[in-house]
Amino acid sequence: MKHGKKYTDSRKLVDSAKLYEPAEALDLCAKTGKAKFDETVEIHVRLGVDSRHADQQVRGAVVLPNGTGKSVRVLCFARGDAAEAAKAAGAEFVGAEDMMEKIQKENWMDFDVVIATPDMMGIVGRLGKILGPRGLMPNPKAGTVTPDAGRAVTEAKAGKIEYRLDKTNIIHCPIGKVSFGAQKLQENFDTLMDAIVKAKPAAAKGQYVRSCVVATTMGPGVKINPARFVAVATTEN
Repeated sequence: MKHGKKYTDSRKLVDSAKLYEPAEALDLCAKTGKAKFDETVEIHVRLGVDSRHADQQVRGAVVLPNGTGKSVRVLCFARGDAAEAAKAAGAEFVGAEDMMEKIQKENWMDFDVVIATPDMMGIVGRLGKILGPRGLMPNPKAGTVTPDAGRAVTEAKAGKIEYRLDKTNIIHCPIGKVSFGAQKLQENFDTLMDAIVKAKPAAAKGQYVRSCVVATTMGPGVKINPARFVAVATTEN
């Protein structure tokens, strides 16, 4: 694959054979983000688990201290006081059957996060085939199925992200924008990695964090030394 001049120049700054410490890696990410837009910085963590087994799933949610830098549009399925609380917290769209029909009939998808109160799951469940493949289905483990709709909306707006394994046992998550700078990116990185380490399944054997890479939207990947997480993961269990 042929890359442009900016990518090639950025690639020269990164030693592909080196395992960096997080502070240096994130500083490099900030320097290699040379696109004309404010690039997202993403983390890719390969874990020593097998996602095919239910007792080795890794999934959860965490509020990043500095947010993601992205404006989040929230759809909340709720009624009564919960609906009012969601509106007060800033949810762009709040409803029940009307929202379900809008999605089904109009193929409407102008939202980034879906939150639902438990009593709404009978309605939301009918949207499983639409929301599920897009990663938008509300889930109690992610805190998006909750009676406290107002709080869930507030957290989503503040930069709450969900992390979960894909089929190749890798977690992919945004941790901010290049414009955040290395310090804020590291605060977000540390918060997310702490959550992932604490979520280590009891059934996981061997080294838990196998590899960790950070990269901007258009930039090269920077490898982080996974050894720094080994002792922590062992201590947590």
